[in-house]
Amino acid sequence: MPESDAPLPGRRAPRPALRFLAAFGRFWWDFLVGDTPELFVGVCLVVGLVAFLAVHHVSRTVLEVLPPVCVVGLLGYSVRRAAHR
Repeated sequence: MPESDAPLPGRRAPRPALRFLAAFGRFWWDFLVGDTPELFVGVCLVVGLVAFLAVHHVSRTVLEVLPPVCVVGLLGYSVRRAAHR
């Protein structure tokens, strides 16, 4: 459903800068979150966990193995969840 640029009766049209920011935010939300918000949240948690472990000087091997293992787990969870819908 395309949005109209015409303002509602009795309302002013939004400023172009605000329209741009709203469109920019909608683009990034759709690009990053899309249909599966659990993947977005999961990847953010994995990145945060790896950053936390790196700051606390955890073994480099753990930091190299942990992200792919977590991402594979997230993808498996997402596929299983989609199959049950």
